[in-house]
Amino acid sequence: MKSALLVIDVQRGLCEGVQVSFESRDVIARINRLSARARAAGAPVVFVQHETRSGLFVHGSDTWRLAQDLHTEAGDVFVRKMASDAFHHTALSQILQDRGVSDLVICGMHSEYCVDSTTRRAAALGYPVVLAADAHTTEDKAHLSGEAIRRHENETLSNVTSYGVAIRAIETEAVRFSG
Repeated sequence: MKSALLVIDVQRGLCEGVQVSFESRDVIARINRLSARARAAGAPVVFVQHETRSGLFVHGSDTWRLAQDLHTEAGDVFVRKMASDAFHHTALSQILQDRGVSDLVICGMHSEYCVDSTTRRAAALGYPVVLAADAHTTEDKAHLSGEAIRRHENETLSNVTSYGVAIRAIETEAVRFSG
């Protein structure tokens, strides 16, 4: 068994300004702890960045860049995506296969979009998933707070069984990596 950590869309446009996500600083600190533990275990750390042709996430723009407090290292992997699913038209599947990854830990931003889509796709591809329950987030919406959305995603994704692999929502401090 070999784990990988997928860090989804922890970009400046979602950590600062108008679209600041619920507990973004705390979530980034938890992600930094996860990535340090993953590296120590020999598990790959993959940072995924969303991009668009115009608007907030134009490749190379300040709001497209990873959050300032997010720790990255030279051996980490970086993947660019243009859909909510980090596997869709990217090299992510091949990257994981080349590294012998058997299971995933997922965290990041936009719980109800990119984290959800990537988690479901990972399970559909046969990867057991640990969703870092307190290390994903989103901004408040008119109908629901970011905190409520995170709770909803933790509960909903943990009850998805149709893919034949487990999706478990676990607090950051309980997450373990195998390398």
